[in-house]
Amino acid sequence: MLQLPFNHTVTLILITVVISMLAFSNQKLMDRLIFWGPAMQRGQYDRFITHGFVHADGTHLLFNMITLFFFGNIIESFYRQYFFDMGFVLFYLGGLIFAIIPSYLQHRDNVHWASLGASGAVSAVLFAYILFQPWKLIFVFFIPVPAIIFAVLYVAYSVWSGKRGNSNINHSAHLWGAAYGVIITILLEPKVIPHFFSQLSQLPF
Repeated sequence: MLQLPFNHTVTLILITVVISMLAFSNQKLMDRLIFWGPAMQRGQYDRFITHGFVHADGTHLLFNMITLFFFGNIIESFYRQYFFDMGFVLFYLGGLIFAIIPSYLQHRDNVHWASLGASGAVSAVLFAYILFQPWKLIFVFFIPVPAIIFAVLYVAYSVWSGKRGNSNINHSAHLWGAAYGVIITILLEPKVIPHFFSQLSQLPF
């Protein structure tokens, strides 16, 4: 009987949903897993990873996991050829780490600052996807938007909101996660650059 490959995207989603749901009703667990700079002084470096498996609320969790589901499977098919079939998992976890580092450097001594959620890694997945299919339609609140247009608006909004600094959303993680997704994908497969521009030149309208 044909054995289907183990789906790492779905596995990451299931693990994230279970841990997030547990943390919703267990504040002690939530406090231990979120990213909190001063905890690094206690050697709790695992928070570079664990913060991506807890979320602020159901909406935050749902948005990230739906995005990961629709774009993760496609990027997984590319990344699984690396590192003995574990390429996508390593890419995803690397996105969590890379995206939070700038925030950590800025807030490492701030006891009043914390961050949580998979948004950095999800941004990495989404922007890696855009390299392959820039004109593919992405549904944003049920409105179809070309991926490349969404990317421009997403970056502009994140920069603008980050400068305003009056929300609880870590826009820095979104931006650095997106940059990570683009850079790592290009480093692994430089041919994606001419592919991207070739696709970009083929206007769908």
